[in-house]
Amino acid sequence: MARITMTGRFTASGRPAEPPHPGYGTGTEPAQRVGVAASIPPPWDPDAPPAGPTHSWTVRRTVQLACGLGAVVLGAALLGTPAPYLTESPGPVFDTIGERGDEPMISIDGAETHSTEGSLNMTTVYVSGAPTSVVYVPQVVRGWFDPTVDVLPQELVYPSGTTAEEVQQMNTAAMTSSQDLATAAALNALGVDYGQRLRVIDFTPQAADVGTTEVLEVGDEVLAAGGDPVSGVEGLREAVNDAAGQPVELTVTRDGEEFDVEVPTYQEADGDYYVGIMLQGDFDFPVEVEITLEDVGGPSAGLMFSLGIIDRLTKESMTGGEDWAGTGTVDPDGTVGPIGGIAQKVVGARDAGADHFLVPRDNCAELEGRTPRGLELHGVDDVDQARQIVEAVRDDDDAYLASLEVCGS
Repeated sequence: MARITMTGRFTASGRPAEPPHPGYGTGTEPAQRVGVAASIPPPWDPDAPPAGPTHSWTVRRTVQLACGLGAVVLGAALLGTPAPYLTESPGPVFDTIGERGDEPMISIDGAETHSTEGSLNMTTVYVSGAPTSVVYVPQVVRGWFDPTVDVLPQELVYPSGTTAEEVQQMNTAAMTSSQDLATAAALNALGVDYGQRLRVIDFTPQAADVGTTEVLEVGDEVLAAGGDPVSGVEGLREAVNDAAGQPVELTVTRDGEEFDVEVPTYQEADGDYYVGIMLQGDFDFPVEVEITLEDVGGPSAGLMFSLGIIDRLTKESMTGGEDWAGTGTVDPDGTVGPIGGIAQKVVGARDAGADHFLVPRDNCAELEGRTPRGLELHGVDDVDQARQIVEAVRDDDDAYLASLEVCGS
């Protein structure tokens, strides 16, 4: 997923006029007499005006000017102060059945491919802020008032100490993985067999703290979670969250031996539970799929990659000429998972001219009250359902579309 998003006003007023002293002028006596009475009050009268009004006014003005100057300096300093926030704003879209330069975005060797029409756009988000860039206070303030921009605390997205290089590596790895998973999901939807293995390749720092590294090793192959076979990260993530903080049972193989282990879980700031392992899916596909896309990272393009591959491998156009966009991670079994920045992605799709948008079902609630005009949203649970929806729009199958659960509003 690719994630690119006052000054104060000071017033001063003069000191209100002192009321005339009883017996020393009501405003009708000669000026000289009033002046004398104001400058030489009787020492026994406690209500007489204080002496030296010119000196008192000068001190007051000096203090006001100093405070005003300090506020201006402070305001200017804030304008150039980095803020501990990230901003998410709509990014560009990329047509997975279109071309990048002179080459199709999706190239397939080892199978017959077919021409397409319409569009199946993957969507992106511009993410600005540390550790990859700097967001200043005015940008954050503007983001708070812009309905197309979300402002998030940096710590909620990236753990303290995360570097720009680490973010780049994670995004690149996630994009590469999403392409393999999308190919697996597409072939699965088409009934094409392939081989795969899900292996542990690394651990997060938290994994060592909770004891995950004491029961799992790099190279372990994960076969099942909670007694159910897992074919990808989404299946494992669902089993871990179902454990709700309790250890989750994983079935693994190590050195040719299969056994069950109880793996501890922990909760992150986003509310989800984790086991702290990094997995890699090793696939053996009967076809070679190459996806040409640079400078975009993250796993959220999986759904639209899958649909693009399916469209290229089937004779009839999936879209029938309609302009579609969407987002979502995928597992090899076709399960569609939630992503970040959904509100920005629907805006980017609308601005790019899409008429329909495929939303991971778990993201639908986030679009309540944030659905752009002119864009039809369709919540999906898996690749098969997404394909059926696209083809139903092509075929004007209103009965099927009316049977679907509403997404957003």
